[in-house]
Amino acid sequence: MEDVLQTVLTEYGFLLYPVILLWTFVEGETVVIITGALASEGRYNISVELLALSAFAGSFLGDQLYYYIGRRYGTPLLNRWPTLGKKIEWAFGLVKSHPTLFILSFRFIYGVRNIAPFVIGISGVSRVRYFILNFIAAMIWAHSFAWGGYLLGRALESWLGDNKFMLLGGFVLLAVAIGAWGYFGQKKKLKAIEAKEDVEGVCEAPSTITAREPAASE
Repeated sequence: MEDVLQTVLTEYGFLLYPVILLWTFVEGETVVIITGALASEGRYNISVELLALSAFAGSFLGDQLYYYIGRRYGTPLLNRWPTLGKKIEWAFGLVKSHPTLFILSFRFIYGVRNIAPFVIGISGVSRVRYFILNFIAAMIWAHSFAWGGYLLGRALESWLGDNKFMLLGGFVLLAVAIGAWGYFGQKKKLKAIEAKEDVEGVCEAPSTITAREPAASE
């Protein structure tokens, strides 16, 4: 495995940063941490700063897109699935009461990142405010995980030597398993919501959800 990885990083290393950007566009804590740990090896031509900037770009652009989807299409989607709106009402409450804190912190809360920008877009947070706060949060997030992975790799090297790859491999498998469990769990819940609302005729009801009031300033 190590030989294969070394070959990939040596011969196709130029693809590393675009892949990180695309990966973090959707999700990416795990890949950023693992790549940061590999950078600590010194055997691979990986720049932690370029890793952080790639992760920043992917995370920032992805969450900008989700925000605009929420802002433009969020209310009709919640009208389509009102039960779903009730399930994320807690997020609307957080945006309304602590918008700045919520925008700066949602990336660090597992399972919240993908829905949070969507909710923020619906909630009425201004484009300029979200752009600035999202920029700051994405920069902090990317550097925290990139350099955190690097320091983790250095620590594991001193404790476990070459055996650290076994621990990192186990971490990757665990993260993949948790991600798959969460994905299929959400898919199952959405299907259950659709089935319930089809039976109750909710989908045929007129729109009842209106645009949210702009979030209170802090």
